[in-house]
Amino acid sequence: MRGSTLPNRGAGAPASEAGKRLRLLVAAFGDPGHVFPAVSLGRALAARGHEVVVETWEERRAAVEGAGLGFTAAEEYTMFPPPDPDSDEGAHAAEAARALLPLLEEMRPHAVVSDILTPAPALAAETAGVPLATLIPHIYPVVEPGLPYFAIGLQPPRTPLGRAIWRAGTRALNIGLEHGRRDLNRQRAQLELAPVERFHGGISPDLALVATFPQLEYPRRWPTGVEVTGPMSFELPHPEIELPPGEAPLVLVAPSTSHDSGNHLVRTALKALAGEPVRIVATTNRVVPQRPIEVPANAVLVDWLSYSQLMPAASLVISHGGHGTVARALGTGTPVLLSPIVGDMRETAMRVAWAKVGLSVPWRLCRPAPLRWAARRILGDRCFADRAAELAAWAREHDGAARGAELVEQLARRRSHAAKRAAIPRDPP
Repeated sequence: MRGSTLPNRGAGAPASEAGKRLRLLVAAFGDPGHVFPAVSLGRALAARGHEVVVETWEERRAAVEGAGLGFTAAEEYTMFPPPDPDSDEGAHAAEAARALLPLLEEMRPHAVVSDILTPAPALAAETAGVPLATLIPHIYPVVEPGLPYFAIGLQPPRTPLGRAIWRAGTRALNIGLEHGRRDLNRQRAQLELAPVERFHGGISPDLALVATFPQLEYPRRWPTGVEVTGPMSFELPHPEIELPPGEAPLVLVAPSTSHDSGNHLVRTALKALAGEPVRIVATTNRVVPQRPIEVPANAVLVDWLSYSQLMPAASLVISHGGHGTVARALGTGTPVLLSPIVGDMRETAMRVAWAKVGLSVPWRLCRPAPLRWAARRILGDRCFADRAAELAAWAREHDGAARGAELVEQLARRRSHAAKRAAIPRDPP
């Protein structure tokens, strides 16, 4: 195996229900917004007494092993922009799936959980005949007819005419989905898997865990097997920092770890709030500044910090709109101000505004005056904090990772019991 550390099969708490301890593989794309929810789910599964191995990028080994989970290094290949499936680079998902098969043969997992951006483990699980669940660490991306397309960042229509217009546009959406299905089936063919006829064929039809707040999902008909669990949060430990002195409201500026290499959001937010009656904590999230960042007297700037320390203390979080950051803020009852860069961030920003837990400023308008106006409005209107507090209260009663672990366990046991029943010899008629 590729630099693997597997957990002690005799260790851990007793299994959570009668029967043998399950062996489970959780696989995730290596960006924090995808791997951290997978680690959170893995910890919850381990807490139920199961053996868990996480497959992700080598750079995440310390985080995975620090959480007490087994680790195996994933094959890394280009996801964005999607390569030509017929090229050497495009064929890598099938090759990575083939490389994972020896681990599945050795581990013999009862189920595989694969992140939505991680096709290789899903393909390997199907090839090996292992039950598969999909982890979606953000808003559900499959469009309901009559609702706006995912990632364009529009609110649902309020009239029958509006819904009809979006339904009429489904044909254009399906053209793009057809390209995705064709590309997936090319990968499947390399593994001698039958082609899929449905769109979004990378999402398991048996179980899809949507790790977001149900309050951020538009009302819709939910497909069988799709479960909105609540967010799955995980954080690397970090020492607490010293906060700016005083009693003024605290504003946390927490940009994306994957975008904004010029620190534009941090620079703009610091300028916008420099003269405001607030205290500011801003982090570069280890995106090294290409030029010095001017820090006003009411602010501190750090390269990293603990959300567990800052989120509960903050009155407002300013972010690009990465789902993990938004979920952490709302989970502590803190409203958010978002300036999204890419599609999934725009979708999250629109859901935030729709749910009345914050506001968004388009990236093209991310300048001091618009940010200042939006921050003043959120801090000056208690309804945003009250609504965020409602989501935090829901989160305290609904642990997303614990619910996800329960559902994965049910899937694995259900399929295991079905296989046992199929193997029982039957008397001839």
